[in-house]
Amino acid sequence: MGQMLMSFSHPLARGAKVWTAKAQDGSEQRVLVIVTTIPLEPNDKGYKRSLVERLSRAAHDYLADSKEAASFVLLSRLRDWKGGKA
Repeated sequence: MGQMLMSFSHPLARGAKVWTAKAQDGSEQRVLVIVTTIPLEPNDKGYKRSLVERLSRAAHDYLADSKEAASFVLLSRLRDWKGGKA
């Protein structure tokens, strides 16, 4: 039987998926991309370092247990992004 992969789940995460990133040298790395609604930047209104650290610890633990990806990135939902329109 093959190994059953569990997906990343956390109360502060709105979604998560492992993506394969390709470097300029052609090498590939699997990255866990976690989308959240919590403010991620210290200058953002409502930013709480403890929440960001809690979600980051959960991602580290997940990666250590699952070996599904080598790293992770936390992202805000697209509709929460500030700035100009494309």
